[in-house]
Amino acid sequence: MLNRRNFLKTSSLISLAPTMPMFLRRLALAAESATDNGRILVVIQLDGGNDGINTVVPFTDEGYVKHRRALRLPEAELLKVSDEFALHSRLRSISQLFEEGRLSIAHGVGYPNPNRSHFESMKIWQVGGNQPELLSTGNGWLGDAFGSAPVTTGKPQAIHVGEDSLPLALVGRRCMATTVSNPADLQLRASISKSNHSIDRTGDGSLADFVSKSFSEAYASAEQLSQATAKDASARYPDNRLGQKLKLVSQLIKADAGARVYYASQSGYDTHAGQLSSHGDLLGELSSSLKAFMDDMKQSSLEDQILVICFSEFGRRVEENDSLGTDHGTAGPVFLAGTQLAERSYGQLPSLMDLENDDLKFHLDFRQLYSAILTGWLELELPQPLRGFRMDGLLKS
Repeated sequence: MLNRRNFLKTSSLISLAPTMPMFLRRLALAAESATDNGRILVVIQLDGGNDGINTVVPFTDEGYVKHRRALRLPEAELLKVSDEFALHSRLRSISQLFEEGRLSIAHGVGYPNPNRSHFESMKIWQVGGNQPELLSTGNGWLGDAFGSAPVTTGKPQAIHVGEDSLPLALVGRRCMATTVSNPADLQLRASISKSNHSIDRTGDGSLADFVSKSFSEAYASAEQLSQATAKDASARYPDNRLGQKLKLVSQLIKADAGARVYYASQSGYDTHAGQLSSHGDLLGELSSSLKAFMDDMKQSSLEDQILVICFSEFGRRVEENDSLGTDHGTAGPVFLAGTQLAERSYGQLPSLMDLENDDLKFHLDFRQLYSAILTGWLELELPQPLRGFRMDGLLKS
């Protein structure tokens, strides 16, 4: 593994080099490096609203039989991991992580006055609250948190792996974040940096000399990162979209890309119709991909430095609909993977008989999880919107 201090010192320049004004603005805000505890957060966003009831199944709850008739999963096929709940049969790999103490489940995660719009609810999760003034700022919970910490010039604090635009969660006035969609991007960025390497250097300490030196370092970094990821074929990942995203995340971590947060998404969870088959396939993809990633990190002696959080913008309705699917709901489970988690379960399993407006009651505010992750794991100051929330006991002391 390459030395983080010497590797990718100006890695965000790789993506920002073609846009010089933004490059200069970010350099103006950069300062000395903050202490890096070596811990990494990996965020997996489940787009569309995951049906938590058929993910973490409350098989002993009489409401499951009452509300889920066509969509009720056969009890004999469930992966029973406790006396109260089981996992969907397609989550076998995740159940192995759970049994090994490498995965925990936070139950009934949500927020007050839930919004059932995909766009609005995801925005609430990404900015860290539903206050109108917060939703209008355009900054995310991670982006704001990184804004309180000085950064090394050019060092990315977050890397989004995917073809979509940068997630709002990573947007912040002083957060350096970039997007990589596939390993070929690294070759392209290396060539971009190389083409800009021809800028004349004056050697007089001027801004032009500084910019030229930065491009030179960016070129070397891009070449080094590209070579490191190309050589890494040590781990096997499932041949699906999420698996390949997590494979690239792993390559970037092992190549010491310098980011403290990696972000990936899995789409398709808006299961209004024909849910049984499609939902099972999605969970199978999530399960196999996450297990491959965690095993890869373990084999690379990096697992103790990794915390993974898997969330969705809301759960689904308790009552199934007439199209053999479920509509937009409220609370749902959140998966957390890592070796430093204190418990295997957090929060209270929602009752399917004690509902609010025919929906699950939330028992754990997602902002409590965010607060514990930022302060306990990444050791960052809480941004203002999260300072009123607290969760003790998420991590081992």
